Amino acid sequence: MQTELSTRLGVEHAVFGFTPFPAVAAAISRAGGFGVLGAVRYGAGEDLARDLDWMQEHTDGAPYGLDVVMPAKKVEGVTEAQIEAMIPEGHRAFVRDTLAKHGVPELAEGEASGWRITGWLEQVARSQLDVAFDYPVKLLANALGSPPPDVVARAHDHGILVAALAGSARHARHHQEAGLDVIVAQGYEAGGHTGEIASMVLTPEVVRAVDPLPVLAAGGIGSGEQIAAGLALGAQGVWIGSLWLTTEEAELHSAALTRKLLAAGSGDTVRSRALTGKPARQLRTEWTDAWEDPDGPDPLPMPLQGLLVAEAVSRIQKYEVEPLLGTPVGQIVGRMDSVRPVRAVFDDLTRGFERAIDRVNRIAGRA
Repeated sequence: MQTELSTRLGVEHAVFGFTPFPAVAAAISRAGGFGVLGAVRYGAGEDLARDLDWMQEHTDGAPYGLDVVMPAKKVEGVTEAQIEAMIPEGHRAFVRDTLAKHGVPELAEGEASGWRITGWLEQVARSQLDVAFDYPVKLLANALGSPPPDVVARAHDHGILVAALAGSARHARHHQEAGLDVIVAQGYEAGGHTGEIASMVLTPEVVRAVDPLPVLAAGGIGSGEQIAAGLALGAQGVWIGSLWLTTEEAELHSAALTRKLLAAGSGDTVRSRALTGKPARQLRTEWTDAWEDPDGPDPLPMPLQGLLVAEAVSRIQKYEVEPLLGTPVGQIVGRMDSVRPVRAVFDDLTRGFERAIDRVNRIAGRA
């Protein structure tokens, strides 16, 4: 599974594995893919530096990347506390009532919420980059559009390729005009923030729109056959995220959530604004249903919604309240039916890819 882009980055297989867990990212890189560590759950630097140190020791010299969440629109001089003050009391009451309905216990006195959407703050993302640029990161991806021009220039000065996710050809052309090096065409099927266009339609549209920039196909990819399809559509690799959530190396720290993922089918996800304020595909739960109830309030825009629900999500996760317990995940969750090491998942991907290529070659030979 080698392409011009994978060769340029020095990886054996053009499989880019996005994950919030350093152990998963390192295992993907060791298996011959390209691990990409998501930074959104980190604070302003120290924890990220700790985990990048760990990555350095556990990737066996293989390359890896970093994914940040840096908003396209710059907001200066606004603190997190000031933004939280914008949250209406009615929304806070709705969260309290929903948690009380399901008997979700309070956090212990003095216990801070362990789940915060802080990476959307530009100053936080920039502090993360200050740390990352001290490491041999080979690819910097941004999940919220093109990074600011000075960030792109700084990454290039460090020899780092810059990528961004796109849900339409228009978004992809904007990234190209901003001087980015790689476009991730993220289809409707993907976990997390997604657009409205399915991968089978989106990938060739983006490839055509930004030629000759390399494109990675994302969304609904969880088998070697699907990787082959993405490459056949013109992509130079695939971007896979959800599939790694049920690997042994993943640090979900929740047996209940793992059970829900293993039991879920491809129809058990929903695009909801309940988590961050932007449409994000995730497991459908009684929490997402509550935010879809016409009698309840509409989710707030990003970043207000993420701050509003931060403590609630921490409580749901800590006490494993199964009816409310969920996570961002794509429709490929229907394939995730066992807990296996990253290496075993990766081996299945490569075998499936070989089967697909052999099948196509046989068909072509009979034509």
